[in-house]
Amino acid sequence: MTKVDIIGGSLGGLSTAISIKEKNKSINVIVHEKHKKIGYNHEGRRCGEAHSIEKEWSKWIPEKNSYYNEIKTGVIYIGEKKYEYTRKPGTAYMLNRQEFICQLAKKAEKLGTIIQTNDKIKSKDDLDSDYVVDASGCPSTIKRELNLNKGVKGVTYQHTIEDSNCFISDTIKIYYTGKFGYYWIFPRNPQKKEVNVGVGLAKDFGYNLKNLLEDFEKKQNITGKINYVTGGLIPVGLQRPFKYKNILFVGDASVGSFPPSGQGIYRALLSGDIAGKCIASNQVNRYPYMINKMFIKWDVICKFFTSANLVGRNINPNLVLKNFDYFVKFGARMLH
Repeated sequence: MTKVDIIGGSLGGLSTAISIKEKNKSINVIVHEKHKKIGYNHEGRRCGEAHSIEKEWSKWIPEKNSYYNEIKTGVIYIGEKKYEYTRKPGTAYMLNRQEFICQLAKKAEKLGTIIQTNDKIKSKDDLDSDYVVDASGCPSTIKRELNLNKGVKGVTYQHTIEDSNCFISDTIKIYYTGKFGYYWIFPRNPQKKEVNVGVGLAKDFGYNLKNLLEDFEKKQNITGKINYVTGGLIPVGLQRPFKYKNILFVGDASVGSFPPSGQGIYRALLSGDIAGKCIASNQVNRYPYMINKMFIKWDVICKFFTSANLVGRNINPNLVLKNFDYFVKFGARMLH
C-alpha cells in the first residue's frame, strides 16, 4: 500500500490529504501536526484571513461557523485615488481561520486520513513513506534542512482590534504606499466589532513594522483595544523547487502568496489539491508542471511589477503609486 506523510495540519496539508483520499482511498495518508490541536493553536491565526472563491476553488466554501463575515465590497486606495469593487454573493469571506482548518480536518478524517497531533517532524529522515508532502509553512521544515529556502520573502505585522470604530462587516480596505508596501483593514468577529489592521512589505527594508502600523492607525484615527498581535515572514510568489526527489512542497513552501496583496489561502488550498491529484494518480513528476501551469502567468507579471517598484521607490515614490494604479486597472480587466 502506498503511504504518504504530510508535514503540517493546516490549509495546504489538509487540502492535500482530502485530494488524495477523494481520488484514491487505498492510499495511507498521515498528517503530522506539531501542535496539540488542529487549527486552534497560535499558528491557526495568521494575518488577513480573507478568502476569495472562484470557479477553480469553489470546493472550499467555508461552512457557517468557519467564517465571520461575507465580503461584498473591496476598497483600494492608491495615493489620493480610490477604487471600489463589488463581489458577487458567496465569493469572498473573512474566515474564522481556526474553525475553517477544523472543517478541513474533519473532512480529511472522514475520508480516512490519520491525523497525529503533538507530532513534530524535525527531519525528512524521520519519515519512511513513499511520498512526503511538506506543508510546514515558511520557512519550510525540509527546505530549511536541505538549504533550499531561497524564494523571495516579505514581512507582515498585524493588530487585531476589538470595539473598533472602523468596523464595517462586509468591506475590506487596502492602502498602497509609494515607499514600502501596503496596509489593510479587514473586518473580523462582528460580536466584538473586531478588525485586522496590518502592514505588509514585499521585502524587509529595515523598517520598524510596529511603528509603521501605529502611525497608520493614528492617521486613520482607528480606535479600540488590541487583543491579538501576529506577523512574520510571508513568501512572495512561487517558491522553487516545488519537488525534490519524493518530496512535494505545498502552500507557503511552494506557491507562496499573491505578491500585490499577500493573499495566500486559496493558493495553499489549490497547491494541496494539485499535489493530491498527482500523488493519487501516480504522476508526481507532473506536479511542478501543474503548479507552473496554474500560477506562472501572474507570478511573472507580479514579480516584474514588484521589481519595478523596488527600483522606483528609491527614485520617486510617486512612480510606485503610478505602477500600483496601472496594476489595479490591469488586474481588474484580467479578472472580469
